[in-house]
Parts: sequence; structure tokens; C-alpha cells
Amino acid sequence: MKSLAYLDYNATAPIRPEVISAMAESMAHVGNPSSVHQAGREARRRVETARTQVAALVNARARDVVFTGGGTESSNAVIRMTGAKSLIVSAVEHDCVLAAAKLASVPVFSLPVAADGRIDLAALEKLLAEAPKPALVSVMLANNEVGTLQPVAEVASLAKAAGARVHTDAVQAAGKIDIDFKALGVDYLTLSAHKVGGPQGVGAIVCAPTAPLAPLIAGGGQELGRRSGTENVAGIVGFGVAALAAMDGLGDMPRLKTLRDRFEAAVATHGNLARVVGAAADRLPNTSCIIMPGVRGETQVMHFDLAGVCISSGSACSSGKVKVSHVLGAMGEPAADAECSIRVSLGYGTTDEDIHRAIEAWKALYDRTVGRAA
Repeated sequence: MKSLAYLDYNATAPIRPEVISAMAESMAHVGNPSSVHQAGREARRRVETARTQVAALVNARARDVVFTGGGTESSNAVIRMTGAKSLIVSAVEHDCVLAAAKLASVPVFSLPVAADGRIDLAALEKLLAEAPKPALVSVMLANNEVGTLQPVAEVASLAKAAGARVHTDAVQAAGKIDIDFKALGVDYLTLSAHKVGGPQGVGAIVCAPTAPLAPLIAGGGQELGRRSGTENVAGIVGFGVAALAAMDGLGDMPRLKTLRDRFEAAVATHGNLARVVGAAADRLPNTSCIIMPGVRGETQVMHFDLAGVCISSGSACSSGKVKVSHVLGAMGEPAADAECSIRVSLGYGTTDEDIHRAIEAWKALYDRTVGRAA
């Protein structure tokens, strides 16, 4: 039996063995991609190969991919450096988008969501009419906490009709659903390597040819003049290999959905107080957000951890801070219930045994807390 059942893929996916091998091989070679000698040209070749691989993950042109230091940097650059006169941001965006919007020095309009986490398209139309132009609309493709999928193509259509540009944070969606940058019709799409089994500290912006994007980091003009600094060649190589593996892994999603549904069914049948958030909405096949009223999320996480099962409570991108989920709040969940939520997220290494251990951990937790109180 494995020492740990890792069910926190939405926080970070385990780095894939083929990525480790490719990065190790790349690190054995010296060369700055900006140098014109043969070592530099080889480094450049590796970067450009990875650019093509990452572009393929989202059906984009390689020339439209800008490598960055991660998903947070990517979204910050888009939110702050496009010249928008106003921002329309969904209420369930990742903290990096919400925080960047506060620093943008332009009016920010919050786009509400329904109880299932999907944005209100009628509200978007109204905000597009009110917001100073040109506006930038930011709506994530898939939510990191509950997995809800957003109608981004419809968002883009409405926005374009109003003369606005569109950003979608696809960090959590990549490798879990098929993504087509061209079909979505957005101007900017952001990615993170470590969510698809690549290294941490590498990300990308996919930027449409006509979309403005001033450099967030100034310097030597690397990355098409949009992100200065010597490229992290090994990390970028790892991202490229992970992108290829993630594309191949899309066929594994039905299996993961079956395992996810098995866990949720066990939760539903073992006691009647716990509930799955957003279960009726279209959502990622690997993600489950569960509320068990009366038992704080961090208590549940600790119980699972002692049982050798890794899950999370809310978002894991907050340096260990415990706070009520703004996502669940936007969906209308009472603060007391939102404090009692956990997230279980599966990935390429998840096995039947992992789900069995998670179910047994859940039953033991329920019986020790809610069941005993009843």
C-alpha cells in the first residue's frame, strides 16, 4: 500500500517522471537562449520546442505563447498591463486575479454567480454597458475550489460585441478538459506548469495577435518583448513535456470522474448531513467540494492527513492561511458552512485504493463527529 493517498491535484500535481528526466537532461547543457553561439542556439531550440508543445495543449499558435514565472504572474500581467480602462471580474476568480484587480487603478466591477457557481450572463451584459471602455473581462475557465466550468465562449462573444477584451484563467482547466484557444475567442489565456505535472515556478500567457500586453517585467526584452529575464530553460522544457503528457491524459478523465463520483456517492450514503457543492453544474471531472456542517475544514483535513490521505480546505495558495472561501460566499453559502468545506481533487496517479482509503477516512470522521453528536 502506498504511504500516502494524494488527492490534492488542484493544489499541485506530482511532477511526472518524464518531466524530471527531460529537465535533468536539459540542466546538463549550458547555454543562454539569447546567445548566438551554438550552446545558446541549442538552449533557444529547447525553449521553442516547448513553446510549440504548450501551444498545442490549448490549440494556439506557438508565437502567441509567452513564458512566465507561474500562473499568478501570468494573470497579474494580463490584469494590470493591457491598458484597460475598467475591469469586470467574476466573483469566484482566483485570489491572484482579485488581488491584481485591486492594484490596477481602474474601476473594478464584480460579476455575480448563481448558486451553482456559474456566472450571470445577463449581469455581464449590463456591466459591459456601464463599464468605462475599453473594458477587460476576466472569467476563469474552471474554478479551482468547486470545479465549475464557465461559459467562456459566450462571455467572449458578449464582450467582443461591446468592444471589450477577455482573459480566462485556464490554470485549473488545463489537462482536465479539452481547451481550444481559437474557439473560445478570448484575447488572453493563462496557464501554470505545476497543475499539469510540470515544475513549479513556470507559467504562460497565450496572447492573441491583436491583443495589447505591455511587459510587467522590463529588461532584456526576452519572450517577444513581453517578459524580460533569462528564460528558465529547464523549467520551460519540463512544462513542454508535461503539456504533451496532459494532452495524452485527457482520455483518462472518464476514469477519474468515475472515481470521483464513487467518493461522492459514499459521502451521500454515509449520513445525510454532508453535501457536494455545485454537483448539478458542469464541472471538472476530477474535483469535489464537500461541506459537512459543524466540522471545520481544517479539522477534516487533519483527520484525513492522519489517515494518510492528502486533501485540502479551500484554496492552497494562501501560505497556510485559514480563511473563509470567497468562492463559496459568492455562491451564497453561509460563512458557517463555508468554513466546513473540503476539496478532494484527483489526477493521473489516483488509484482505486486511494479512493477506498479516502472513503474509509470519511466514514471514520463522520462517525467520530457528526454521527456521535447525533
